[in-house]
Amino acid sequence: MMYYVKLYASTFVGFLAIDLVWLAFVARGFYRSQLGFLLSDQPNWWAAIVFYLLFVAGLLVFAVVPGLQTGSLRTALLLGAFFGLVTYATYDLTNHATVKNWPWIVTVVDMAWGSILAASVSCVGFLVGRWLR
Repeated sequence: MMYYVKLYASTFVGFLAIDLVWLAFVARGFYRSQLGFLLSDQPNWWAAIVFYLLFVAGLLVFAVVPGLQTGSLRTALLLGAFFGLVTYATYDLTNHATVKNWPWIVTVVDMAWGSILAASVSCVGFLVGRWLR
């Protein structure tokens, strides 16, 4: 059990570090220019924290642990990328279906980022998991 707690914590830290770089330095202006009409002055931190906690748990269940079980970094990366694509597509395509004037460019960028982020974090989780064993 302690193995999985350490694996989760390490993967969570990796997720925060990678996503922080994206949000703080790369995407900040992009989202402001594309979605400024919808953005709040302050994020809802509780919602963000719950998302991060659930997302990392999903990555472990659907990508990292299967990769570790097969001993394959490639498996972890591919499953992570697919998990990221599906989860980010769920959010963005739902917004496309329900939010007036939702920009297509945001959907495309988010889906690409979700895939890259989840694959990267799955790689971190896989490498940490292998090291912890």
